[in-house]
Amino acid sequence: MYKQVTAPELAALMAGDAPPRLIDVREPWEWELTRIPGSHWLPMGEVPARMDEIDPTHPAVVICHHGMRSLQVVAFLQHHGFDNLHNLAGGIDAWARQVDPTLATY
Repeated sequence: MYKQVTAPELAALMAGDAPPRLIDVREPWEWELTRIPGSHWLPMGEVPARMDEIDPTHPAVVICHHGMRSLQVVAFLQHHGFDNLHNLAGGIDAWARQVDPTLATY
C-alpha cells in the first residue's frame, strides 16, 4: 500500500523539526511554471538513473501535478527498497489551492 499525505498534512510536516524532502517529478515546463519552495527537481523519466540522489533513510514526499505520476514514482521506488516515501495527494494543484494560493495553477 502506498502512503499518501494531503497538502495540509504536508504543510504541517514542513513546519516541524524534521521536514521531509520534497521530490518534484514533473516535466521541465511544469517546474518552470510553479514549484513548492525547497523542492528537489527529479523528472519522472530520470528517476531510474538518478535514484542515488534520494536518501532512503530520510522521509520524502513525491510531487507531481495531480498526484498520479508521483504515485507511480513512489511505487517504483518502493519496489527498489525505498520505504520512507509518501505521495502528495492531489499534487501541486492541491498545494496551491489549499496551502499556498500564491502559486500558479495550470
